[in-house]
Amino acid sequence: MNDLRLERGAATRERLIRAARLLFGERGYDATSIQLVLSRAGVARGALYHHFDSKEALFDAVLEEIVAEVAEQAAAAARAAGTDPVANLRAASNTWLEVALDTDIQRITLLDAPAVVGWKRWRQLDEEHTLGGLKQTLQRIADDGRLPPESVDVLAHMILAAVAEAALLIARADDPRAALREGKAAVETLLGRLVGSDA
Repeated sequence: MNDLRLERGAATRERLIRAARLLFGERGYDATSIQLVLSRAGVARGALYHHFDSKEALFDAVLEEIVAEVAEQAAAAARAAGTDPVANLRAASNTWLEVALDTDIQRITLLDAPAVVGWKRWRQLDEEHTLGGLKQTLQRIADDGRLPPESVDVLAHMILAAVAEAALLIARADDPRAALREGKAAVETLLGRLVGSDA
């Protein structure tokens, strides 16, 4: 009986997140009411507040889900780029910039997130889902003698911030595809100066 209740609870939570993600992506945080989420999810208000104590908490759950998905896409692109850590770094960075073209992801992760959850939480999610893999890649580059080992930690934070800022420029651009090209070129310049060409 308890297992069934847990399964139902997990299914309800997933329905709420799925509905909220669609609505936050389509309409933005401010224009999405709790009632709208409840209607889309087919869930009662009490069930929502059993899982989330506020609209902001629901948004946070949606945001974390997307950040984790983007991090996995970037990691998959890095793995597909071969064994050279510099190529892995470039592939992961480019993937994140390409994902920034998705208007739903733009709105949720880049435009609404800083105002809704605050800059500290926004950066924390990036660090939780992305920073570890980035540090590992930079450590491999350092092991190859292409970076000073003592700089790995600070450089990981700086690269993460630079790519996130480029993604934000893409999200806010009048011509996002042109901004993507410019962003990729800028990140290529940054990484090229930092770690050189692929092996």
